[in-house]
Amino acid sequence: MRFDLHSHSTCSDGLLSPAELVERAVQRGVDVLALTDHDEIKGLESAREAADQWGLRLVNGVEISVLWDEVTLHIVGLNIDPAHSPLIDGLAQIRAGRETRAQRMSESLAAFGIPDVLAGARRYAKNPELVSRSHFARYLVEAGHARDTNAVFRHFLTPGKPGYVPHQWATLANALQWISNSGGTAVLAHPGRYDLGEAKCERLLGEFVELGGTAIEVVTGSHAPAEFVTWARHARRYGLLASAGSDFHGPGEGYRDIGNVPALPSGCDPVWERF
Repeated sequence: MRFDLHSHSTCSDGLLSPAELVERAVQRGVDVLALTDHDEIKGLESAREAADQWGLRLVNGVEISVLWDEVTLHIVGLNIDPAHSPLIDGLAQIRAGRETRAQRMSESLAAFGIPDVLAGARRYAKNPELVSRSHFARYLVEAGHARDTNAVFRHFLTPGKPGYVPHQWATLANALQWISNSGGTAVLAHPGRYDLGEAKCERLLGEFVELGGTAIEVVTGSHAPAEFVTWARHARRYGLLASAGSDFHGPGEGYRDIGNVPALPSGCDPVWERF
Protein backbone atom coordinates (compact mmCIF):
# COMPACT_ATOMS: atom_id res chain seq x y z
CA MET A 1 0.00 0.00 0.00
CA ARG A 2 1.10 3.56 -0.66
CA PHE A 3 0.98 5.94 2.32
CA ASP A 4 1.30 9.72 2.34
CA LEU A 5 0.90 11.04 5.87
CA HIS A 6 1.70 14.73 5.41
CA SER A 7 -0.22 17.02 3.04
CA HIS A 8 -1.89 20.43 2.94
CA SER A 9 -5.02 21.98 1.45
CA THR A 10 -6.34 25.49 0.93
CA CYS A 11 -7.55 25.40 4.53
CA SER A 12 -3.96 26.27 5.42
CA ASP A 13 -1.28 26.96 2.82
CA GLY A 14 -1.97 24.36 0.14
CA LEU A 15 -3.08 25.15 -3.41
CA LEU A 16 -5.81 22.50 -3.72
CA SER A 17 -9.09 22.25 -1.86
CA PRO A 18 -9.46 19.21 0.43
CA ALA A 19 -11.58 17.44 -2.21
CA GLU A 20 -9.11 18.28 -4.97
CA LEU A 21 -6.25 17.07 -2.81
CA VAL A 22 -7.96 13.72 -2.28
CA GLU A 23 -8.65 13.37 -6.01
CA ARG A 24 -5.01 14.07 -6.87
CA ALA A 25 -3.88 11.57 -4.24
CA VAL A 26 -6.10 8.90 -5.81
CA GLN A 27 -4.78 9.70 -9.27
CA ARG A 28 -1.23 9.40 -7.92
CA GLY A 29 -1.90 5.94 -6.47
CA VAL A 30 -2.14 6.84 -2.78
CA ASP A 31 -4.06 4.32 -0.65
CA VAL A 32 -3.85 6.06 2.74
CA LEU A 33 -3.67 9.86 3.00
CA ALA A 34 -3.37 12.18 5.99
CA LEU A 35 -4.54 15.77 5.60
CA THR A 36 -2.33 17.73 8.01
CA ASP A 37 -3.12 21.41 7.57
CA HIS A 38 -1.19 23.91 9.65
CA ASP A 39 -3.01 24.65 12.92
CA GLU A 40 -6.36 23.91 11.24
CA ILE A 41 -8.72 20.94 10.99
CA LYS A 42 -11.75 22.36 9.22
CA GLY A 43 -10.82 20.71 5.91
CA LEU A 44 -11.13 17.19 7.32
CA GLU A 45 -14.88 16.86 6.84
CA SER A 46 -14.90 17.66 3.11
CA ALA A 47 -11.73 15.58 2.62
CA ARG A 48 -13.45 12.60 4.24
CA GLU A 49 -16.52 13.00 2.03
CA ALA A 50 -14.28 12.94 -1.04
CA ALA A 51 -12.23 10.05 0.30
CA ASP A 52 -15.38 7.98 0.84
CA GLN A 53 -16.43 8.63 -2.75
CA TRP A 54 -13.04 7.61 -4.13
CA GLY A 55 -12.43 4.66 -1.81
CA LEU A 56 -9.36 6.28 -0.26
CA ARG A 57 -8.56 5.83 3.41
CA LEU A 58 -8.23 9.24 5.08
CA VAL A 59 -6.34 9.76 8.33
CA ASN A 60 -7.48 12.77 10.37
CA GLY A 61 -4.42 14.94 10.85
CA VAL A 62 -3.06 18.35 11.77
CA GLU A 63 0.35 20.05 11.84
CA ILE A 64 0.84 22.13 14.99
CA SER A 65 3.30 25.04 15.18
CA VAL A 66 5.51 24.81 18.27
CA LEU A 67 8.25 26.98 19.75
CA TRP A 68 10.93 24.94 21.51
CA ASP A 69 14.13 26.54 22.79
CA GLU A 70 13.74 29.44 20.32
CA VAL A 71 13.32 27.01 17.40
CA THR A 72 10.02 26.75 15.51
CA LEU A 73 9.05 23.10 15.17
CA HIS A 74 6.11 21.36 13.54
CA ILE A 75 4.36 18.45 15.22
CA VAL A 76 2.02 16.33 13.10
CA GLY A 77 -0.91 14.69 14.83
CA LEU A 78 -2.25 11.55 13.12
CA ASN A 79 -5.58 9.86 13.89
CA ILE A 80 -6.70 12.81 15.99
CA ASP A 81 -10.29 13.35 17.06
CA PRO A 82 -11.29 16.62 15.33
CA ALA A 83 -14.13 17.08 17.86
CA HIS A 84 -11.75 17.15 20.86
CA SER A 85 -12.41 20.53 22.51
CA PRO A 86 -8.92 21.25 23.95
CA LEU A 87 -7.40 20.59 20.53
CA ILE A 88 -9.94 22.85 18.82
CA ASP A 89 -9.37 25.65 21.36
CA GLY A 90 -5.58 25.34 21.21
CA LEU A 91 -5.51 25.56 17.42
CA ALA A 92 -7.81 28.60 17.51
CA GLN A 93 -5.36 30.37 19.81
CA ILE A 94 -2.47 29.64 17.46
CA ARG A 95 -4.39 30.94 14.44
CA ALA A 96 -5.22 34.16 16.29
CA GLY A 97 -1.51 34.73 16.84
CA ARG A 98 -0.79 34.17 13.15
CA GLU A 99 -2.67 37.35 12.21
CA THR A 100 -0.44 39.49 14.42
CA ARG A 101 2.64 37.79 13.00
CA ALA A 102 1.48 38.39 9.41
CA GLN A 103 1.09 42.11 10.07
CA ARG A 104 4.59 42.31 11.56
CA MET A 105 6.06 40.37 8.63
CA SER A 106 4.52 42.83 6.21
CA GLU A 107 5.92 45.75 8.20
CA SER A 108 9.39 44.18 8.11
CA LEU A 109 9.24 43.77 4.33
CA ALA A 110 7.94 47.32 3.90
CA ALA A 111 10.94 48.60 5.87
CA PHE A 112 13.13 46.65 3.44
CA GLY A 113 11.45 48.40 0.52
CA ILE A 114 8.69 45.94 -0.46
CA PRO A 115 5.31 47.51 0.44
CA ASP A 116 1.82 46.04 0.77
CA VAL A 117 2.90 42.41 0.94
CA LEU A 118 0.18 41.40 3.40
CA ALA A 119 -2.51 42.57 0.99
CA GLY A 120 -0.88 40.52 -1.75
CA ALA A 121 -0.51 37.47 0.50
CA ARG A 122 -4.19 37.60 1.47
CA ARG A 123 -5.15 37.02 -2.16
CA TYR A 124 -3.49 33.61 -1.95
CA ALA A 125 -5.05 32.65 1.40
CA LYS A 126 -8.37 30.86 1.03
CA ASN A 127 -8.67 30.68 4.82
CA PRO A 128 -8.66 34.27 6.16
CA GLU A 129 -7.69 32.99 9.62
CA LEU A 130 -4.45 31.57 8.33
CA VAL A 131 -2.13 33.80 6.33
CA SER A 132 1.20 31.98 6.33
CA ARG A 133 4.75 32.39 5.08
CA SER A 134 3.78 30.32 2.02
CA HIS A 135 1.18 32.92 1.05
CA PHE A 136 3.77 35.67 1.47
CA ALA A 137 6.21 33.65 -0.63
CA ARG A 138 3.74 33.18 -3.49
CA TYR A 139 3.07 36.91 -3.62
CA LEU A 140 6.80 37.74 -3.55
CA VAL A 141 7.27 35.48 -6.58
CA GLU A 142 4.33 37.15 -8.34
CA ALA A 143 5.79 40.59 -7.59
CA GLY A 144 9.13 39.57 -9.10
CA HIS A 145 11.24 39.47 -5.94
CA ALA A 146 12.23 35.80 -6.36
CA ARG A 147 12.24 33.15 -9.08
CA ASP A 148 10.19 30.64 -7.09
CA THR A 149 9.05 29.96 -3.53
CA ASN A 150 12.22 28.02 -2.72
CA ALA A 151 14.23 31.11 -3.64
CA VAL A 152 11.98 33.25 -1.45
CA PHE A 153 12.93 31.24 1.61
CA ARG A 154 16.62 31.64 0.80
CA HIS A 155 16.34 35.44 0.82
CA PHE A 156 13.27 36.31 2.89
CA LEU A 157 11.04 35.14 5.75
CA THR A 158 13.67 33.05 7.55
CA PRO A 159 15.86 33.97 10.56
CA GLY A 160 18.16 36.88 9.77
CA LYS A 161 16.30 37.75 6.54
CA PRO A 162 13.75 40.50 5.77
CA GLY A 163 10.22 39.53 6.69
CA TYR A 164 11.16 37.08 9.42
CA VAL A 165 9.28 37.58 12.67
CA PRO A 166 9.77 35.27 15.68
CA HIS A 167 6.55 34.17 17.30
CA GLN A 168 5.38 32.42 20.45
CA TRP A 169 3.68 29.29 19.16
CA ALA A 170 2.33 26.44 21.27
CA THR A 171 4.68 24.73 23.68
CA LEU A 172 5.87 21.24 22.85
CA ALA A 173 4.16 19.90 25.96
CA ASN A 174 0.82 21.46 25.01
CA ALA A 175 0.93 20.24 21.41
CA LEU A 176 1.72 16.68 22.45
CA GLN A 177 -0.99 16.77 25.11
CA TRP A 178 -3.64 17.99 22.65
CA ILE A 179 -2.72 15.24 20.21
CA SER A 180 -2.48 12.36 22.68
CA ASN A 181 -5.62 13.34 24.61
CA SER A 182 -7.55 13.43 21.33
CA GLY A 183 -6.49 9.82 20.70
CA GLY A 184 -3.85 10.76 18.15
CA THR A 185 -0.22 9.88 17.47
CA ALA A 186 2.35 12.70 17.72
CA VAL A 187 5.01 12.85 14.97
CA LEU A 188 8.01 15.19 14.84
CA ALA A 189 7.74 16.58 11.30
CA HIS A 190 10.70 16.94 8.89
CA PRO A 191 13.39 17.07 11.62
CA GLY A 192 16.14 17.68 9.07
CA ARG A 193 14.76 21.16 8.40
CA TYR A 194 15.53 22.50 11.84
CA ASP A 195 18.74 24.33 12.69
CA LEU A 196 19.90 21.95 15.41
CA GLY A 197 23.38 20.89 16.38
CA GLU A 198 23.98 17.35 17.59
CA ALA A 199 23.57 18.14 21.28
CA LYS A 200 20.40 20.16 20.76
CA CYS A 201 18.95 17.48 18.50
CA GLU A 202 19.53 14.82 21.15
CA ARG A 203 17.92 17.03 23.78
CA LEU A 204 14.89 17.64 21.56
CA LEU A 205 14.40 13.96 20.80
CA GLY A 206 14.80 13.04 24.46
CA GLU A 207 12.25 15.64 25.54
CA PHE A 208 9.91 14.67 22.71
CA VAL A 209 9.89 11.05 23.89
CA GLU A 210 9.61 12.04 27.55
CA LEU A 211 6.54 14.17 26.83
CA GLY A 212 4.81 11.39 24.92
CA GLY A 213 5.97 11.81 21.33
CA THR A 214 5.56 8.62 19.37
CA ALA A 215 7.03 8.95 15.89
CA ILE A 216 9.37 10.91 13.65
CA GLU A 217 9.19 11.69 9.94
CA VAL A 218 11.99 9.72 8.35
CA VAL A 219 10.96 10.06 4.70
CA THR A 220 9.68 13.52 3.78
CA GLY A 221 9.94 16.03 0.97
CA SER A 222 12.28 18.07 3.16
CA HIS A 223 14.88 15.31 3.46
CA ALA A 224 17.47 14.22 0.92
CA PRO A 225 17.73 10.44 0.48
CA ALA A 226 20.87 10.28 2.62
CA GLU A 227 18.92 11.84 5.48
CA PHE A 228 16.37 9.01 5.38
CA VAL A 229 19.02 6.73 6.83
CA THR A 230 20.14 9.32 9.40
CA TRP A 231 16.66 9.83 10.79
CA ALA A 232 15.87 6.13 10.66
CA ARG A 233 18.86 5.63 12.92
CA HIS A 234 17.56 8.31 15.32
CA ALA A 235 14.13 6.65 15.31
CA ARG A 236 15.61 3.29 16.30
CA ARG A 237 17.82 4.85 18.95
CA TYR A 238 14.94 6.64 20.67
CA GLY A 239 12.33 3.93 20.16
CA LEU A 240 10.26 6.06 17.79
CA LEU A 241 8.01 4.86 15.00
CA ALA A 242 8.83 6.08 11.50
CA SER A 243 6.46 8.17 9.40
CA ALA A 244 6.55 9.16 5.74
CA GLY A 245 4.88 11.98 3.83
CA SER A 246 5.43 14.24 0.87
CA ASP A 247 4.55 17.49 2.70
CA PHE A 248 2.67 18.31 -0.50
CA HIS A 249 1.39 21.87 -0.86
CA GLY A 250 0.53 22.05 -4.53
CA PRO A 251 1.57 21.10 -8.06
CA GLY A 252 4.95 22.60 -8.87
CA GLU A 253 5.73 23.53 -5.26
CA GLY A 254 8.15 21.68 -3.03
CA TYR A 255 10.33 18.74 -3.88
CA ARG A 256 7.78 15.90 -3.98
CA ASP A 257 4.35 15.49 -5.50
CA ILE A 258 1.68 13.84 -3.41
CA GLY A 259 2.27 10.12 -3.24
CA ASN A 260 5.92 10.46 -4.27
CA VAL A 261 7.10 8.96 -1.00
CA PRO A 262 9.98 6.46 -1.15
CA ALA A 263 9.96 3.38 1.05
CA LEU A 264 11.20 3.63 4.61
CA PRO A 265 14.72 2.37 5.22
CA SER A 266 14.95 -1.18 6.48
CA GLY A 267 14.67 -1.65 10.22
CA CYS A 268 12.04 1.06 10.71
CA ASP A 269 8.77 0.40 12.53
CA PRO A 270 6.13 2.21 10.42
CA VAL A 271 3.74 4.48 12.27
CA TRP A 272 0.85 3.20 10.16
CA GLU A 273 1.04 -0.15 11.92
CA ARG A 274 -0.83 1.67 14.69
CA PHE A 275 -3.70 2.29 12.30
